[in-house]
Amino acid sequence: MPIAEQTPSSTALDLAWVRAQFPALAQSVNQHPAVFLDGPGGTQVPQRVIDAIADYLSRNNANTGGAYQTSRNTDCMIAEARSAMGDFLNCDADEIVIGANMTTLTFALSRALGRELGPGDEIVLTLLDHDANFSPWKALEEKGVIIRTVNFNRDDCTLDMQDLAAKIGSRTRLVAAGYASNAVGTINNAAEIVRLARQAGALSYIDAVHYAPHGAIDVRALDCDFLVCSTYKFFGPHMGVLYGKREHLTRLRPYKVRPSHDDIPYCWETGTLNHECIAGIKACVDYWEDLGRRAQSAVATRRAAILAAHQAIHKHERAMTEKMIAGLLAIPRLKLYGISDPRRFDNRCATFVVRIEGHTPLELATKLGERGFFTWDGNYYALNLTEQLDVERLGGFLRIGLVHYNTMEEVERLLAALREIVG
Repeated sequence: MPIAEQTPSSTALDLAWVRAQFPALAQSVNQHPAVFLDGPGGTQVPQRVIDAIADYLSRNNANTGGAYQTSRNTDCMIAEARSAMGDFLNCDADEIVIGANMTTLTFALSRALGRELGPGDEIVLTLLDHDANFSPWKALEEKGVIIRTVNFNRDDCTLDMQDLAAKIGSRTRLVAAGYASNAVGTINNAAEIVRLARQAGALSYIDAVHYAPHGAIDVRALDCDFLVCSTYKFFGPHMGVLYGKREHLTRLRPYKVRPSHDDIPYCWETGTLNHECIAGIKACVDYWEDLGRRAQSAVATRRAAILAAHQAIHKHERAMTEKMIAGLLAIPRLKLYGISDPRRFDNRCATFVVRIEGHTPLELATKLGERGFFTWDGNYYALNLTEQLDVERLGGFLRIGLVHYNTMEEVERLLAALREIVG
């Protein structure tokens, strides 16, 4: 059964220990220390994740279900990784589906759900989402499904909750929304989104890919039907993880080959999985647990340690957010998209997108890259957002994404570099 939630007491982030865990942070570019500000596109990984992947390949590389030791070791490792992700999301292990990535898992679920849908059924999507939580559902239009889209507020890039409520009706079968925007950093009111869907008798599908490294996820408290995340966004390997309520995973019929398991969650995991990276998933959650125990040694369970880690991360990222936004807003001709009022910072992640008059996002990212700052330019697959804000034709945004291994000193140097570049 799910582990009961525990609220840790005050925690502090041991940043020196954190940074020592990530070998990539020691790199340099053109004699400048490398500053990884590309977390929204994929974080760096602790040494233990690298070691776990290498150890699996060197000692236990085998397929599952075999009558010999390394195959049994593989079965055990996958079970441990599934259990670890269950603790990370606060659900049971058999409600965890592992796949290649969030996009692949979402397409698989949309196809399975599509078996039950037909002309006149409705799906509600948002214009604030990554396209991986849009296109897989929109593809069901070929079955006659009606797609309704929810707007966002242009002034602060927050989801228009009134429009969401208005778009959900008696024909709504699914509401798909993001927990947090991978572009502008907005944290949506996921609990209210799920409540509105349930009130209408619809399923809820939450994309928590961008939220996972920044905030604790409790699928039991959220009461969502499905939630998906990507481990490479929270310090693990390039894999996707889907939570589904047991009743739905059992009832829906996934597309699969005939000899594969009919039991959940295996029936949802098509083909041979990436076993070495699954070993990395377990090591990734081990990192979260150790981080939490260093912040609050009194925690009794792995789930409680994960919550303690998130609490410590929140304090550190909040301080960096305050410094970053104040510094960005002081740069001439810079436009920041998203929430900028410090009183509302609990409703955003430490992810920032900007445009600076007279400089394209690619130019800015290139010049920053030469100075050792790894940022991103473009639309980050948040295509509806960039089109609605009329910046897609202009190269999108420059995105700066902080995670907990970043430092206040890195923020200060990034701001100084931007000021130097724009003159």
